[in-house]
Amino acid sequence: MPQQRFGADGWVAIERHDHVAELIMDRPKAMNAVSTAMADSLAQACDELAADRSVRAVVLTSTHERAFCVGADLKERNSLTDAELMRQRPRTRAAYTGVLELPVPTIAAVHGFALGGGYELALACDLIVADGTATVGLPEVSVGVIPGGGGTQLLPRRVGAARAAELVFTARRVPAPEAAALGLVDQLVEEGRDRGEALELAARIARNSPLGLRAAKRAMRLGHGLDLRTGLDLEDGAWRSVAFSGDRTEGVAAFNEKREPQWPGE
Repeated sequence: MPQQRFGADGWVAIERHDHVAELIMDRPKAMNAVSTAMADSLAQACDELAADRSVRAVVLTSTHERAFCVGADLKERNSLTDAELMRQRPRTRAAYTGVLELPVPTIAAVHGFALGGGYELALACDLIVADGTATVGLPEVSVGVIPGGGGTQLLPRRVGAARAAELVFTARRVPAPEAAALGLVDQLVEEGRDRGEALELAARIARNSPLGLRAAKRAMRLGHGLDLRTGLDLEDGAWRSVAFSGDRTEGVAAFNEKREPQWPGE
């Protein structure tokens, strides 16, 4: 299936690999810096993916050989008045929220620089696969702002409050081996293998029940930070949403008949 492009400049694309959708950042001249137009394109692409019931997993990738995404487009930011910056804010926020709220499992395939808003896009995914060239970090305080794409909330949930505080307050860049050791990325792979490994992982995920995947993600995302009893009640509601579904019937039948399930997705 040909790529589907978004925005007048076509800086964001979707390419489908069976039930896996690849969400591609393709603004090579700016190392995928998130301008207003780029943010709009990301948000539009995420809306498309969220509405597509055939998608079971999403992989966020970059076409730039030296960068996943370098964060906000500071050249554009430098040209904006205060009023223009305020009008831009909901549009850029929609891009990060769009990735974060995708209802299916998401994987970021990271190589090169993933800094500021670029690393926040990776943090918005459920899993991060990085190769040996990756450098991640949230350097926003070094330019007078704070992480505004979810970093102050997502990083502590990933690595704990104290570790996140050190990384945000120092604005330091973390190379791939240390990033893996600290849990800033989940899987470290050979150089140039981030996209391939992420797509393979997504394909393994996509073999499972589409209803089950969505319900499991919903329970884990919404349950984070709740007290245990409330979280278990949330889990129970998610279980009930799939326990009497066609996917459950097919899954149990396929297990007993020793065959691959043919998920109805309902």
